[in-house]
Formats: sequence, structure tokens, C-alpha cells
Amino acid sequence: MSELKLGITEASIMHTDTDEPFDLETRFRMVKESGVYDYYDKTPPEDQEDEYLAMSEKYQVPILAGGWFYQLGKDEQLLKSNLALGGRLGSKVHNTQVFWRHHDGHEVTNEEVMAIYLQAAEWGEQAGCTPTFEVHINMWSEDFRRVSQVADLVEKHGVPFKMTLDHSHVIFKIDNEPELKMFGLADALAAGELILDPALAGNICQEWIDRGFVYHTHARASVPKNPRNTFQEDHKGRPGRGVQYPFIEPEPGQYVEAVWREERLEPWKQVIRNLLESQSQLDGTSTISTEFIPFPDYGGGHKYSIWENSVACATWIRAAQLD
Repeated sequence: MSELKLGITEASIMHTDTDEPFDLETRFRMVKESGVYDYYDKTPPEDQEDEYLAMSEKYQVPILAGGWFYQLGKDEQLLKSNLALGGRLGSKVHNTQVFWRHHDGHEVTNEEVMAIYLQAAEWGEQAGCTPTFEVHINMWSEDFRRVSQVADLVEKHGVPFKMTLDHSHVIFKIDNEPELKMFGLADALAAGELILDPALAGNICQEWIDRGFVYHTHARASVPKNPRNTFQEDHKGRPGRGVQYPFIEPEPGQYVEAVWREERLEPWKQVIRNLLESQSQLDGTSTISTEFIPFPDYGGGHKYSIWENSVACATWIRAAQLD
């Protein structure tokens, strides 16, 4: 029987991005006193390693997970260093995002992703911290079909493929015409090569679950055709892509849409239920980090409490596990 550990990413320990940030000790204390979290999720700068370890020990909140993003052709040694840092911190997993473009500008190939996966798995084994490659916008995996393609290549080398499931990146694209134009996803849907809706047989999230890829999870609520974030622009002056939806009803004016509907969360919740059902049959420890965050593509500029939504989501996950 799998043991579920619930954690929270450090960027989620805030109310809004206009409030004064909490100091590190306050963050660890909040996580401990929440009563719902088992661990802290962060890969800190190496020069802050001792400070994080001290807070972890003081509040008895382990740092079981961390993560960062990497560009091939530039950041390989950073990945190696962060895996080693994760091992020293006691992290079980290192969430690994790989940008879809190489440092020299070309789109990374499946073979290149396979190669860095195999190398990272070797580094991770040496460090005692497992790299898990995340499905995520702006990364190689935003063309969701590529996840299984890379996994097939990895498994031919006798190595299991381990991923971070963040299905908010899948759910927000459902019925989202501008988003589906990217990477030919609309054509793949029309041809029946890809199914996003978790209510339908053969959907992509269930494929990843059934194949045993999911080793770590990021839980950020999202809904089909999630609205763009008109409260905050990206570096090119465009509204954020809108991957994040409040888990609890916001007050008027706190969210870009005037009406919040809880039933819209059902597709996102269904994937969590399916994941919990699958992992309940496994031995070992399952890690899920809630990750409600600011930034333009998520909750940047909004006025609802990211922390309160995080705690509510974690509370729901614990209840869903018992159902």
C-alpha cells in the first residue's frame, strides 16, 4: 500500500504577489502549523543550503522534493549539481523541466531528451535523488504525445521513465482554441491521436498513469478553457496563458472572471482520483506537492490567497484518498 506524502512548493507559501514575502522561518512554520503538509518542496541556492537544513530540522519538516528548469546545451552541469544538492537535503525527487528549445535555438529532439534523461537518472542514482521529467507548458513535453515517445526510447535502455504529472497543463487546454493551435494538438485531437478529456477512455493522463510513469505530482487546480490572466502580462506584454484556477471561491474582484464555478474543477479532480486509485495499489511513497503560484501564466496579479487555496486543495486530496 502506497504512503501518500503531501508537500507544498515554496512559491505557494504566500497570499498574493503584492504582499510582503514571508521570511524562510515563517514559511517553514506555516507549513508545520497547517497540519496538512508532510514536506517542503524547494531546491534552494547552494549558498542557502545550511539555512534550509536548519529550518527543516527546527520544524521537523523534511525537504522531500525540489525542482528547477533547464536548457539543453547550457544547463547540464546545473542539473547535476541540483541533483547532488537534493541528495544532501534529503529530497526524494527533483522535478525537472527541460525547455523545448536547445541553447543553440533548435527544437530539442526526443533523442536529446532521452539522452539527458538517462544521464540525469545516473546522476540521480549517485546522489540519492530521482529526477522526474515534468509535463509542462513551454517545455518539450507541451506536445503531450512526446512523453510516451520519449518514455519508449528510455525504456529500450532498460531504464524506467519517471515523470512529474502536472495535469493543470493538460486540463486548461481542453476546448481552448488558441492553446490547441500549438504543436498541432488540434489536428491530433481531430484525428483521434490524442484525447485530453479525463472522462473519455484513452485520455493522455490515464495513459501516463496506467504505464506507471507518474513518480511525483504537482497539484495546481485548472479548468477546461481556463481564462487567460488579464491581471498580469508576460515579458512580451501579453496576458498570461491562464493555467491556474482558484480551488476555493474567491471574493469579488479577486479573480479575472466574475463567476467562479466549483463544478468546472471536476475534470482536474478526476485525474487526481484516478492517480490516487492507481498509486494505492503500489508499494512505496507517493509525493504530491500543491503548487498554486503567482507569475503571469498562473495567479500573478490576482487577489485571492494562494496559501489558502493551497491548504484547501491539500485538504481535499487527503479526503479524496480516503474515499
